[in-house]
Amino acid sequence: MNWPSICTAVIPCLNEAAAIAGVVRGLRAHLPAVIVVDDGSTDDTARLAEAEGALVIRHSRPQGKGAAMCDGWRMARERGYSWALCLDGDGQHAVADVPAFLECAERTGAAMVVGNRMANPAGMPWLRRQVNRWMSRRLSRLSGQHLPDTQNGFRLMDLRCWDPESTKAAHFEIESEVLVAYLLAGRRVEFVPVAVIYDAERSKIHPWRDTLRWFRWRREAARRFDAAGRKT
Repeated sequence: MNWPSICTAVIPCLNEAAAIAGVVRGLRAHLPAVIVVDDGSTDDTARLAEAEGALVIRHSRPQGKGAAMCDGWRMARERGYSWALCLDGDGQHAVADVPAFLECAERTGAAMVVGNRMANPAGMPWLRRQVNRWMSRRLSRLSGQHLPDTQNGFRLMDLRCWDPESTKAAHFEIESEVLVAYLLAGRRVEFVPVAVIYDAERSKIHPWRDTLRWFRWRREAARRFDAAGRKT
């Protein structure tokens, strides 16, 4: 597969001026096309990304990670890309891991390849590690298959399998929603080990608000699995 011709990176950003230039620069060594969705930043995120050769979509105000991702995926499809590599702009995803995603998709035929931090999670903050394991167990039980790291935004996805009309999540539940949508459609999902990098970046997740959103989303996902005749 000629990945540079069929795959673009999609990066949602909110005030990531400290890291975005390095992320875009590193990515373009693997995938020349990079789309950055600036979700209402008040710093130089957009300017620095453009200076490194990224196509930048700007939101005048923050709309949420899910909304940013959907805009990036739509732009990717409009520009003729059938695959998107998704990652955050704060530097916590190692661009050195990019080839592992591409190799896995080509070898297995998976429609989605998700980075798995839980193979060696020592560098992950304790609370984030526990929440991720808890949510991953819930979605594994819902889907009837082992999903080790459902909340990781570092993933490769076949955009031909993505249905924008059924994507409703505007915030951090987007990772769970799209993963579940691929599983419900019978698409193959694989996981690859990735590095764990947590330095000084501050999470954009609001612990209470985003957890409540996830619970609301999970109830709806359970109904969808029931309707599909899957084990819940």
